[in-house]
Amino acid sequence: MFSRELEFRGIPLAQLGQYLEDLDGRLVTHSDVFPFVYEGDGWKGELLSEDELAFTSVFRVNAVFIRFSAETEEKLDSLIKSYRFKTTRVGG
Repeated sequence: MFSRELEFRGIPLAQLGQYLEDLDGRLVTHSDVFPFVYEGDGWKGELLSEDELAFTSVFRVNAVFIRFSAETEEKLDSLIKSYRFKTTRVGG
């Protein structure tokens, strides 16, 4: 199994879980504590933890750590590419 951990900032935890569901993952853990595990066809996404980062005394954002795992390196790369596309925020 190939895996990689990434950090995503400024996106609500529930939304990050929804993105895994959008990629045909299903939530396989049913508790209110980390990790939240989603499984898809040949892959797994684990929401490991959430922290709050303070840039100033009033500007704070969340940081969620996610471990992506897949049967092959190619499948892992494809999963992460698709997930990053969903998390892309374009200013305008």
